[in-house]
Amino acid sequence: MKRATLHALSLLLASALGMSAGTSWSADSLQDVMKKRGLSQQDLLAAAKTYVPTGKRDEFLAFSSGGQSGQVMVYGIPSMRILKFIGVFTPEPWQGYGYDEESKKVLKGGWINGREVTWGDSHHPAISETNGNYDGQFLFINDKANPRIAVIDLRDFETKQIVANPIFKSEHGGAFVTSNTEYVIEASQYAAPLENKFVPLEEFNEKYRGGMTFWKFDRQKGRIDAGKSFSFELPPYSQDLSDAGKGPSEGWAFTNSFCSERYVGGIERGRPPFEAGCSAKDTDYMHVLNWKLGEKLVAQGKAKTINGHKVIPMDVAVKAGALFLIPEPKSPHGVDITPDGKFIIVAGKLDTHVSVFSFEKIMAAIKAGRFEGKDPYGIPIIGMKDALDKQVQLGLGPLHTQFDSTPCEAYTSLYVDSQVAKWDYCKGKVLDKIPVHYNIGHLMTMEGDTMSPKGKYLVALNKLAIDRFNPVGPLHPQSHQLIDIASDKMQLLYDMPVPLGEPHYAVAIAADKLKPGIRYKLGTDSRTDTKHPGAVRGGEEKTIKKGNKVTVYATMIRSHITPEIIDNVDVGDEVTIHLTNLERAQDETHGFTISGFNVHASVEPGKTATVKFKADREGVFPYYCTEFCSALHLEMQGYLLVKPKGWKPGKVSKAETKTYTKADYDKQYKTNLDTQAVIDQVVGYITSVNYKDFPEVVAMVEDAFDQLGKTKDVKVKMEAAVKAQDWQNATLWAGQWWQYQVKTADLGLRAKTYLEQNGARKVK
Repeated sequence: MKRATLHALSLLLASALGMSAGTSWSADSLQDVMKKRGLSQQDLLAAAKTYVPTGKRDEFLAFSSGGQSGQVMVYGIPSMRILKFIGVFTPEPWQGYGYDEESKKVLKGGWINGREVTWGDSHHPAISETNGNYDGQFLFINDKANPRIAVIDLRDFETKQIVANPIFKSEHGGAFVTSNTEYVIEASQYAAPLENKFVPLEEFNEKYRGGMTFWKFDRQKGRIDAGKSFSFELPPYSQDLSDAGKGPSEGWAFTNSFCSERYVGGIERGRPPFEAGCSAKDTDYMHVLNWKLGEKLVAQGKAKTINGHKVIPMDVAVKAGALFLIPEPKSPHGVDITPDGKFIIVAGKLDTHVSVFSFEKIMAAIKAGRFEGKDPYGIPIIGMKDALDKQVQLGLGPLHTQFDSTPCEAYTSLYVDSQVAKWDYCKGKVLDKIPVHYNIGHLMTMEGDTMSPKGKYLVALNKLAIDRFNPVGPLHPQSHQLIDIASDKMQLLYDMPVPLGEPHYAVAIAADKLKPGIRYKLGTDSRTDTKHPGAVRGGEEKTIKKGNKVTVYATMIRSHITPEIIDNVDVGDEVTIHLTNLERAQDETHGFTISGFNVHASVEPGKTATVKFKADREGVFPYYCTEFCSALHLEMQGYLLVKPKGWKPGKVSKAETKTYTKADYDKQYKTNLDTQAVIDQVVGYITSVNYKDFPEVVAMVEDAFDQLGKTKDVKVKMEAAVKAQDWQNATLWAGQWWQYQVKTADLGLRAKTYLEQNGARKVK
């Protein structure tokens, strides 16, 4: 590589990494690094495009399904830094999800026929929309294994609700939202009787059914309203991915299908397997449904009730003109509405083409009553030629399509070819291709399934990693690859291993659309967004025992759990501990666990969470804060003492082994005065600048003065001990005073640093 090129590249990289001209990096040192690591100029350009300097933030956030983990993964783009795993269908210990009582209730909403289900196969996340564009308020995701939909509130990135589909036995075509999030769409996959009854496979055609559920979403409550939800009964074709219309196609929904042969396999019965019988025909069916008309049918009482759920029968939907079929290339996967809502793009896995269907042509055929016949269930079939705008040959195994900010430009994943194809759906022209590693499934562009795609980046969600990363055993990580789509030619920027599950699909939103909170109103039950009945303020802590039930109202603040000792528990008692985090400073989360009882709570600032267990054995059980929250984190502890039945106290002796003298007290007292001098300096700086313009700092200051305010009572006790010349307690109370000072100073210094780094200005 020429020296001039290297010099220019070093300046480019230095600029991208936030380095000044005076840093120690030079063209020679950069060349040396390149040589040692075998890096090319293209590698460095890719690194510069993805690097987000320390303290800076990503432009987009991606929400990816966690596959068999049942979770959602959140990461930044372009850095590809993983920010969070959100517990959804599966208990997630870090956040106490499934281990505290509040989240257990959320998980219980997803029980299937009264049976606890502790895992899920999360597949398709969807962000709430307003007028066809992401609004950043809610995230929805489905569980393919156990037909369910979850609601995640993006104000705190917590799962608030899980609803189980009462009529499906499996699903894949969820979650997809209508353009104003009136409904969350969920389509079934493998046909089964809608009632919970046994029906032999010999009656498959007559009694097995598919369906498409429209879950009514109450945006005010942030919850799905199951009572106002409904489903369309569909034929026993295996429904697959879905999408909702927008713009001119608003009010309509579309879902693909495969195995419209209605083949039931059975190598055990001497027949070819499913994969042979389910791909015998050249075409399957795209279902076209008018959900607004479906609403009216339900309101008119024309739906039947199955398992407590309203279902519109096929003949009712057909008679009302709410259900149609269109032939599509066999075994399709994606059915994707273009940003303008005028076209529906279908990718057939066993075809080399993508098919572009015209919504205008579909409506014209329906209006003219122009059908090529009916299927065995009486559903009108619109001829493919009457609905098709064009077909474009892209390559082997097209699956899923996303859109660019440039009109008419789209990106489709090619599973068999392990490629991404960039193409123009208006001109029917392939523009570019790029290989990915390997066997890509879904892909996403930034806000690429909305009416206003943002372009810039694409992420390929690949099914196989093979040789991309260090070997870690037979089970490999999945692979997400970041691709630059800002120019005519796509450029691969970054390989990210995903050690979570098989992320099936992801969505990405501009980070500035998200407005998550940084603390709760004191005493909030975060799963219901209401006041927690077990919440208390500092000084209100108490323990109540009634019969064999012990209820503890506890608080947590650096570095103290109140109460520190719970000693009125007998073997066999049911223990309930309500934990309120008194902190107001950002990121001061406390955790809680008790040895041996399988409970854990993550208690963010202001939140109240509850753990409950049966003290079924006698013993001494330490409890502690599980989040490293302060310098004295390890001292944030306590003891649960479970007494055997009939236990009586004997002679009591002091546990302390250290004896303190007046010299010890004097030393501690001087330390306190020195610490106070530091606090006064910090407070002086903070109050000399416009700190009230920084909400994060205001919260820290509130917390700091709250901590400092606790010293008043402590000093009274200290002074009483000094007067009595009780140097043991005088020294210990002086030490407690100092602990509050340390917490105050910690917060003050954090606030001072924040102000200095974020341009605080002097005030007069």
